[in-house]
Amino acid sequence: MKSPGTAAASAAPAGKRRWRCVAAAGAAVALAFFSVVVPLAVLLGLHARFPSMYMVDESAVSVYDGSEGGSWEPIPPEENGTLQVNSTVKEFVPPTPKEWTNTNGSQPDTVIAPPIQQATVLEDSSSLNLLQFTGTDLKDSFEQGLPGDENEKSCQLQFGSYCLWSVEHEEVMKDFIVKQLKDQLFVARAYYPSIVKLDGMEKLSHEMKQNIQEHGHMLSEAISDADLPELHRVNIAKMDQTIAVAKSCAVECTNVEKKLTQLLDMTQDEALFHARQSAYLYRLGVQTLPKSLHCLSMRLTVDYFNASADMEHSDAEKFGNPAFQHYVIFSTNLLAASMTINSSVINSEESANMVFHLMTDGQNFYAFKNWFIRNSYKGATIRVLNFEDFQVKNLGNEIVDQLSSSEEFRITSNSNAVTLNTLMRTEYISMFGHSLFLLPELFTNLKRVIVLEDDTIVQRDLSLLWNLDLKGKVIGAVQFCRVKFRQLRAYLPNFPYNSSSCIWMSGVSVIDLNEWREHDVTGIHHRILEKLPHDTEASWRSAALPAGLLAFENLIHPIEDQWVQFGLGHDYGLTHGAIKKAAILHYNGNMKPWLELGIHRYRKYWKRYLPRDDVFMMDCNVNP
Repeated sequence: MKSPGTAAASAAPAGKRRWRCVAAAGAAVALAFFSVVVPLAVLLGLHARFPSMYMVDESAVSVYDGSEGGSWEPIPPEENGTLQVNSTVKEFVPPTPKEWTNTNGSQPDTVIAPPIQQATVLEDSSSLNLLQFTGTDLKDSFEQGLPGDENEKSCQLQFGSYCLWSVEHEEVMKDFIVKQLKDQLFVARAYYPSIVKLDGMEKLSHEMKQNIQEHGHMLSEAISDADLPELHRVNIAKMDQTIAVAKSCAVECTNVEKKLTQLLDMTQDEALFHARQSAYLYRLGVQTLPKSLHCLSMRLTVDYFNASADMEHSDAEKFGNPAFQHYVIFSTNLLAASMTINSSVINSEESANMVFHLMTDGQNFYAFKNWFIRNSYKGATIRVLNFEDFQVKNLGNEIVDQLSSSEEFRITSNSNAVTLNTLMRTEYISMFGHSLFLLPELFTNLKRVIVLEDDTIVQRDLSLLWNLDLKGKVIGAVQFCRVKFRQLRAYLPNFPYNSSSCIWMSGVSVIDLNEWREHDVTGIHHRILEKLPHDTEASWRSAALPAGLLAFENLIHPIEDQWVQFGLGHDYGLTHGAIKKAAILHYNGNMKPWLELGIHRYRKYWKRYLPRDDVFMMDCNVNP
């Protein structure tokens, strides 16, 4: 006896059954299509912008120095949108927000860029000596544009530090003979139609046709040089001779020119496509948290909740005691922050007097706390804070609703030369994130702190830096005078400032919190932000540059350059002598030492402080 469903199915008309079969087949085809397309879209990032751990090399500034004789046309902005690989390969100019508008309603000379954007600084001719490279090494002065770069833009201007990285890791061309065969075949096919039409050239046209067939046969069976037959060199020589004879004939140049131009255009387009695709993948690599570090954070978090031991500090009385040396680190990278702390205490003469306040977000809080409870640092006290808990208790600070540690802005500087390819240099400027302007509220009982970024390594005792006389200033930091305020005037709102002032680097900063409170730096920062667009993530992060510069205008005490060696995350030209003399190493740039893309010759200064025997490190295969 048939079931009701079976009976109904048998009673259905034949036409309906056929349509059901067609619909089922269509659904199967659609499922197969999306099973291929959707994973590919996710892999290439077509669905949305990739989440990133470190946004270095993303924020950059287009700057124009209006000195006499300077001329530059800013790079036109693209439409708003998310980072997509197709637009990256075509233009590699990411989306930019709307142009800023000054308080008087006028448009600035240039446009501040969101994450991943070109930057240009045109310097006065008097400052050429600051921009020249030392030596003539190609890795230190990469002046050539990429193939097909018809705008003659410098490679660094368009792709940032990827250009230096690509030169440093350039590989020898593989399968050169196969490529030579393809080139010969294309040239022969360009000449063959014209040779066939000439009278008395039957023998040449026959030889050329035969050579074309032989080349085509070899290339159909050979992908690499190892697959080529033993007589391939004889065929190459024959084709060379045939092409030479064809070139000596009086052929119609129009057809040959079209074919050869097509070859040139195809080669240039292919080279530029692969260059832009490689730059995109490079940027993806430096912005994505490595799998091993993600594993480390997740396992520590799980272990924290499974542990039965008391996870509280026993040195809580040191947290608000101004008699100790207090260091503050804002970070979401567990390994990087621990390396900064480890290097500081190892090279300290009195590590028991050091108190580290480590501020992170809720996602990483328990992993941080578990790590620093499990590990000891020569008697130094480590305090892990959750920024989100602070925000809940201090609802008045709604303008800073998420952890914003520091920002880096890529600035490519050059002289007023005829082209943009001369005297080009790319720098990475570190600037306080918005969260650091809450320092007086975070540490109400402290008078002084030293802020360290998590991409720094300490090589000397910091007691002298702690006792530095700031001479009434709020902050002590290293100044960077290659860029002046006047060159950033398009991004500065209607606030008074000295146009000849130098910008400063936030990698290592000594802060007098009493002077901070007296000058109301936090209030100034909030008032500046109110005049700047910060409704999107890109504009929020871009606002860190003008807000940081203007809030500390005339409040910076310059620290001697010998204290800090910058550039270990982007500059291949640093000497080991200069690195060893510096008290602090700053890996500013996007080639961080914990990444595979980091500069290998500088990583040894960072890896010497790496804990090798930790069980979580071994389980997650953390070995930068």
